[in-house]
Amino acid sequence: MSAAVAAAASAAISGYNNSSSSSTSNHSDELLTSQRMQVSVTPPLSRYESQKRRDWNTFGQYLKNHRPPLTLSRCSGANVLEFLRYLDQFGKTKVHTENCAYYGNSHPPGPCPCPLKQAWGSLDALIGRLRAAFEENGGSSEMNPFGARAVRLYLREVRDVQAKARGIAYEKKKRKKLNQNQQNESMVNQEHDVVHSSGYVHGGGFVNQYSDLNGTASF
Repeated sequence: MSAAVAAAASAAISGYNNSSSSSTSNHSDELLTSQRMQVSVTPPLSRYESQKRRDWNTFGQYLKNHRPPLTLSRCSGANVLEFLRYLDQFGKTKVHTENCAYYGNSHPPGPCPCPLKQAWGSLDALIGRLRAAFEENGGSSEMNPFGARAVRLYLREVRDVQAKARGIAYEKKKRKKLNQNQQNESMVNQEHDVVHSSGYVHGGGFVNQYSDLNGTASF
């Protein structure tokens, strides 16, 4: 009788252990599933944030390919100007020279040999994103090379030169007071109008990803 009782007790204990192990395994599976669901529902970055990240990575690659290579801590406003001038070779905005017959003509009737450059509006937006990214990545606002006076003056000069050469007046529009619904709609529209760029380095050289810039056109 004692042997039978011992066998029954052993079977009960074994069954309990198996049940406990199965319960623990199921609980672990539920936790993993829950974690996967949390990861999958993480909201994606906005177009602006994605663009800002690409611009930041692109500038970092530019510094690495600089001769001699530069670190961000040693980057100055002069280096930012070099970067902006470098991007001109990828521009698609026709900027007429003073000797061109179409100088100051916003709608030239035909082609001309004048150079293509980056549009002022796109450069201005690019600098705004890089300036924000610099501070978000631990940079000091006082030492921000993208906010240097030389960079601001350069952008102003590009704006004025292109305005005269292309016959386009850059004037600040007076903002009317918007109600809450109009403000929300305006924010959505601005989100869709954010300019794009995805420059990157390939084979040691800078690949043309900063093209098609006409005022507020995309990078």
